[in-house]
Amino acid sequence: MRLGGAPRRPGSHPLVTTPQPVSLEQLRQRLAEAVPAGCSDDDSVRRQWWAALATLQEDFLLPLGVQSGVWLAAPLPALYEPALLQQLQGWVWAPPELGDLLQASAPLLPPGVTAGGAASGGSFERLPLLEGDGTDPLLLLITPRLQVAMALLGEPGQRLLVVRFDPPTLSAALSLLDERLQGSDHQQGQRLRQAIQALGPLQSDEQLAQRFWPRLAERLAAMAPSLTLQPLVHRSPAAASGAPSSPSSELALLEALTHEVRTPLATIRTLIRSLLRRSDLPELVRQRLQQIDGECSEQIDRFGLIFLAAELQRQPQGEPQALARTDLARLLQQLEPAWRQQLLRRSLGIELSFSPDLPPVLSDPARLETVLGGLVDRFSRGLPAGAMVQLSLRPAGARLKLRFSATEAVLAEPGEAGGAERVGPVLSWNPGTGSLQLSRQATQRLFHSLGGRLAERAGNDLTVFFPVASS
Repeated sequence: MRLGGAPRRPGSHPLVTTPQPVSLEQLRQRLAEAVPAGCSDDDSVRRQWWAALATLQEDFLLPLGVQSGVWLAAPLPALYEPALLQQLQGWVWAPPELGDLLQASAPLLPPGVTAGGAASGGSFERLPLLEGDGTDPLLLLITPRLQVAMALLGEPGQRLLVVRFDPPTLSAALSLLDERLQGSDHQQGQRLRQAIQALGPLQSDEQLAQRFWPRLAERLAAMAPSLTLQPLVHRSPAAASGAPSSPSSELALLEALTHEVRTPLATIRTLIRSLLRRSDLPELVRQRLQQIDGECSEQIDRFGLIFLAAELQRQPQGEPQALARTDLARLLQQLEPAWRQQLLRRSLGIELSFSPDLPPVLSDPARLETVLGGLVDRFSRGLPAGAMVQLSLRPAGARLKLRFSATEAVLAEPGEAGGAERVGPVLSWNPGTGSLQLSRQATQRLFHSLGGRLAERAGNDLTVFFPVASS
């Protein structure tokens, strides 16, 4: 296998148009040649992607004891095993906002992962992601004893995971990447060529694919689908048909990042729950596993809310929402036990109070559950241990008023106007407390899409008004 080396184009002639750089979407399409069309939705195909990454690294690369190699990925680093990242030379095509987001989300990354590179001594070169590259995951890995290319692609409802081991396809993929680098960053292109040549002769295992797919199937069988990973909103018909919606690169990257965080957490939670079904666990082990399960669920829901807020930013302002009669008091009573457990992990309590015989409101109960949980988390993060979160639901004319208050003053965690920094159109970041949360604007828009109106006051008080449903 070698770099194909695209023929020189006569770019010096004044009548010759400068060729467009090879896009990463072209590379995905090349990998998918002769592969049947997919039929998966986006969440299931991303579970396949994460399972494929785990299978590749844990079942094949680590047992080989890889000492050298190169990898190229987009739009986020795909490899995560420290032992591999220390030895392999990497390149990642990513939007420029990746650095800001990684800095802002540093406390949420696994131990050893840094914003400037990979993990535990690993590093990679960051290259610009261009218009037309797309944001679907892509990975090309070349080592002396294993070579593979992986990608996600396809329209909504026709998504698929492509994994290729055959030398002709991999050679073609390397040639496209070489052409891309030679045209956009000649120095990096030369470094890639030198790194490939330094690997020496490459061995290709013809039985690799036959061994890979059964191992992947075994991993997927252990990854029970999670309800919290189902799509929270549906794209508009225009978006589903592929019509241009001009999303910002920040939102596209944020959606990709939330997917990549939620999927492994859901896998961990599934494995933990399978262990909890055993009857021979010591009580201390069971308690620890239940605590981990709760933390995973909390972060899955948290990133699901971020994903929902990012999706909402794509929709035109004022787009009508499908709202239904919702028994808000009953919904709060159903959610209270889970919130109590969540707050208990931070030594906080919760109290609910309702006026009798409250009428239903107009909202979306499926999404309202997620958004209210996010508001409880956001409201309680600045409270000191021992404080009590108080929720009261009262009539207020043609609306119901849901008020959040606390028995203790909020610790010094300035709002966006007092010290928190905006991270794109959805998130705010407080460097003093390490708190990454939805911005006030994004939170207000979320409630507006659910028929509500959020009013925040200084200190520890906020209120959400919902319209009463007509009888």
